Amino acid sequence: MSRYVYDFQDGSRDLSALLGGKGANLAEMTRLGLPVPPGFTVTTDACRAFLATGEEPEGMSAEVSRHLSALEAATGRLLGQPDDPLLVSVRSGARFSMPGMMETVLDIGLNDASVLGLAKVSGSERFAWDSYRRLVQMYGSTVMGVDPARFDVVMNRLKEARAARDDLRLDAGDLAGLVEAYKRLILDETGRYFPQSPAQQLQRAVLAVFRSWNAERARLYRRRERIPDDLGTAVTVQRMVFGNLGPDSGSGVAFTRDPATGRPGLYGDYLSNAQGEDVVSGVRDAVPLAELERLDPRAYRRLRDHARTLERHYRDLCDIEFTIERGTLWMLQTRVGKRTAGAAFAIAAELVEEGLITADEGLARVGGDGLARLMFPRFDTTAAGTPLTRGVPASPGAAVGAAVFDSAEAVRRAASGERVVLVREETTPDDLPGMVAAQAVLTGRGGKTSHAAVVARGMGKVCVCGARDITVDAGARRFTTRAGTVVDEGTVVSVDGSSGDVYAGAVPLAASATMRYLETGEQRGSEVASVARALEHADAVRRLEVRANADTPEDAARARRFGARGIGLCRTEHMFLGERRRLVEDMILAPSGAARERALAALLPLQRRDFAGILEAMDTLPVTIRLLDPPLHEFLPDRTDLAVRVAAAQAAGDPAAPRDTALLAAVNRMHEANPMLGLRGVRLGLVVPGLVAMQVRAVAEAVVERVRAGGSPHAEIMVPLVGAVEELRLAREEVRRVLAEVSEETGVPVECPVGTMIELPRAALTAGRIAAEAEFFSFGTNDLTQTTWGFSRDDVEAAFFPAYLDKGVFAASPFETLDREGVGRLVRIAVEEGRAARPGLQTGVCGEHGGDPASIRFFHAVGVDYVSCSPFRVPVARLEAGRAALDGVDTGDTR
Repeated sequence: MSRYVYDFQDGSRDLSALLGGKGANLAEMTRLGLPVPPGFTVTTDACRAFLATGEEPEGMSAEVSRHLSALEAATGRLLGQPDDPLLVSVRSGARFSMPGMMETVLDIGLNDASVLGLAKVSGSERFAWDSYRRLVQMYGSTVMGVDPARFDVVMNRLKEARAARDDLRLDAGDLAGLVEAYKRLILDETGRYFPQSPAQQLQRAVLAVFRSWNAERARLYRRRERIPDDLGTAVTVQRMVFGNLGPDSGSGVAFTRDPATGRPGLYGDYLSNAQGEDVVSGVRDAVPLAELERLDPRAYRRLRDHARTLERHYRDLCDIEFTIERGTLWMLQTRVGKRTAGAAFAIAAELVEEGLITADEGLARVGGDGLARLMFPRFDTTAAGTPLTRGVPASPGAAVGAAVFDSAEAVRRAASGERVVLVREETTPDDLPGMVAAQAVLTGRGGKTSHAAVVARGMGKVCVCGARDITVDAGARRFTTRAGTVVDEGTVVSVDGSSGDVYAGAVPLAASATMRYLETGEQRGSEVASVARALEHADAVRRLEVRANADTPEDAARARRFGARGIGLCRTEHMFLGERRRLVEDMILAPSGAARERALAALLPLQRRDFAGILEAMDTLPVTIRLLDPPLHEFLPDRTDLAVRVAAAQAAGDPAAPRDTALLAAVNRMHEANPMLGLRGVRLGLVVPGLVAMQVRAVAEAVVERVRAGGSPHAEIMVPLVGAVEELRLAREEVRRVLAEVSEETGVPVECPVGTMIELPRAALTAGRIAAEAEFFSFGTNDLTQTTWGFSRDDVEAAFFPAYLDKGVFAASPFETLDREGVGRLVRIAVEEGRAARPGLQTGVCGEHGGDPASIRFFHAVGVDYVSCSPFRVPVARLEAGRAALDGVDTGDTR
C-alpha cells in the first residue's frame, strides 16, 4: 500500500517532489536542529490520487490519524480538547513555490468549547477569540466556498462602528461577536453550519487544500511560470504557534540577502501581535526587520544565527517565515527565495566569491530571461520632476501605464493593447490576472515580503509597495496623495521599482547600465560586473556558437558588439524595401527578358553595397546570406488599394494610370490563396530567370571588394524552402556557375559554401539525401513550426492561441518555445541523418527560437552547432548556451 504521510523527522529536502517544497524544507530544518513546531506532511501522491478520483485515497485517513496521535502525544494535548486544545495549521506546499496561489487554514481545532479553554490557558480572551475568528473566516472561504470579500464587509462594518483603524483596536467582545457574525454568514451563504468537530475540520481542510491546486489563480500562475499541471500539492499539518499573543509576540518574513538588490544582510518585515498571514497580506503595516533587534534583541540574534545556518546549508538566498511566541522564536518555513534579475546575478557572483558555490553553479543560477530584463531601459530621473509618492522598491525596473484599480479592468485594457499600472491598497491572490496584464503594480500597504512584492518579483514585474501617503479608493477608481493630488483611473503614471518613486505622466527612459556595458564594454557598478562575469564564464564553457540575424551593416555591427560570432541569417528581401521597391516592381512588370535584365542590373549594385557593409562589420566571421524567400507579390502594392484606384479613375471617366493597371494585372496573376505555401523560396529562383544569378553575383562581388580592401570575408549562401534534393542541386549549379564567373572576371577566387534552410517537414525527413548537395543546414524553425502544425502564424496567434493556452493544449506558444515532440523531433532527425550522409555537416538554427532559453537547451542536446537570433537577444543566447553545457549542475530553481 502507498505511503501518504511523512513526519517532519522522516523527510529531507531531497524529497521535494513528494513532500512539496514546504514539507521538504520543514523536514530539512528539523534535521538541522532548528526550532520547528512538530508536524507531518501529506504527500503530493495523495493529492494526485484525490484529484483523479474525487475521493480520499485508501489508507490516507488512517495514516493521518496515526501521525496526529503521535503529534498529540508529543505535545501532551489533544486536537481541540476543551481545556487546553492542540491547534494545527493546514498549509499547501507544491514542489515549486507558488506564493499565495493555494490555500491555508490556521487554528484548526477551535470550536465553541475549546476557545474558552484557549482563553484560560493563554490568559488572553482577546487572543483566543482573535484566533477563532481567523479559523472561521479561513475555513468558511477555503473549505465552504464563501466569497472572502463577504467576511471583509462584516469586519469593515465592525471597525467603522468602533472607529478602529485596524483589527488590533477590537477587544475580546468585539471578536467574539465577529465569530458569531461569521458563522451566521456561512449558514446564510451555504445552508450549512460551521463544523464544531476538530477531526472534521482537519479532514475537510486537507481536501480543500488539495482542491486549491486546480483553482483558477493557481492554474494561471502555473501557466505563466511553466510549472506542470500534474505535480499536485502536498499539505503540511503543523502545531500552531502564535504570534498574536500580545506585544511580546509577532510574525515576520526574512531574507538572508536583499531579494531586490542582492546585498548581504538580514532583510524583511516584522509585525507585532500578528499571525503570518497578516504580514504577507499587508492588512497592517509591518516594520523593517531591523526594528526587531530593538523590540526583542534575543529573538533577533537567534533569527540571524539561524538565517546564517540556512544560507550556508542551502548555499543560496533563503526566504524564511518565523513566529515569535512570547519571546520564543519558531521557524515555520524556509525556501530558496525568489529574487529580482539584478539580485540573481549579484548573489550568484558573491556566493562564488565566498566559495559557497562554484563558477559553474553560479552560472546555472542566472538566466537569459533575467538578463533580458536588465537590458531594458530605466527612467531618466534627471527629467522626472517631483514624485507623486514614494514607497518600498519591491521589484526593480521602469514601467509606464494608465492607472487602473481592479484586476478585471487591467485585463480588459491590456487586451486592447493599452499599458496599465494596477493600483491596489494591497493585492490578494485573486489579483493575479491583473498583475499578469499590468506593466507594474503599486500598493498603498505592504513591504518587500507582501503578496504583491513576492509575486511581482517572481514574474519580473515592476512593483512599488507600501506607498503610505496615498489613499486608494478602488470604488471611486482613483488614489489621492497626501498633498491632495488626485489620480483618476486612466491617468498615466510612471513607476520606478528601483527607487520606489512614482511619477505623474510618462517619464523619459535612459539606457540601462547593462545595455551600456554590452554596447561599449564599460563596467560600472556591481550589477554590471556580475553580468560580465556570468557572460565571460558562459562563453568559456559553452559548446554552441551564437550568431545573429541581421540584414544591415548597423545591425551586424551591433550584434558583433553584443558577442555574436557571425551572422546566421541575412534576409536579402529586406534590402528590397523602401525606395528600392520600385525596382522590384520593374522586374516583375518587365515585358521582355531584356527589360528584366535591366531591372536586375539596377538592383545589383545596391545589393552589392549592402553585402559589402555587412561583410565588413563581420570581417573574419561567417555571414550566411539567404537568397530571396518571400513570394514576389509581397513587393507589390496592396491588391485592394490598386483595384480601388483603377476603379475610381474609370468611374471618373479618366483612364487609369498605366502602371496601376499593369501592377493590378500582375497582382491578380500572382495572387495565391496561401502564399506561404506557394511560389517562394527556391521555387522563385528556378522559375524567375536571372534572380538567383543577380543575388549571387552581388555576394561574390562584395567578397571581392572586401578582399581587395584587405578584409577577410566569409560569405555563405543559403537556399530557402528546399523540399527536394533536386531543387537544391539545380540552385547550387547556378550559384557555382556565377561564383566561377566572378572569380574569372576579377582574378580573386571566390569560394562560398552553399547550404539550405530546413523549414519543411519533407526536407527534415529526407535530410540524408539533401545533405549530399548541402554544405550546411540552417533550421528555419519559424516556418518549420508553421508547416508542421499547419498554422499560418499571422492568422492563428490572435485567433485561437489564447484559448489553446487556457485549455492546456500548449504550455507555451510553439513560436516562442520550440515544440520538442513534433518540430524538435524533425530537427533531431535532420541533424542525425544529415551527418550520417555528410560527416561534419554544420548545422544551425536561424528561427527566433535561437534566442529562447528553453529551446537553446534542446538545440544543445541534439548537437546543433550554432543558434542565431536577433542582435538584442545575442547576450541572452550566449548565457543560455553556457548554461546548457552545465548539465546536472544545481540551478537553484526558485520558480
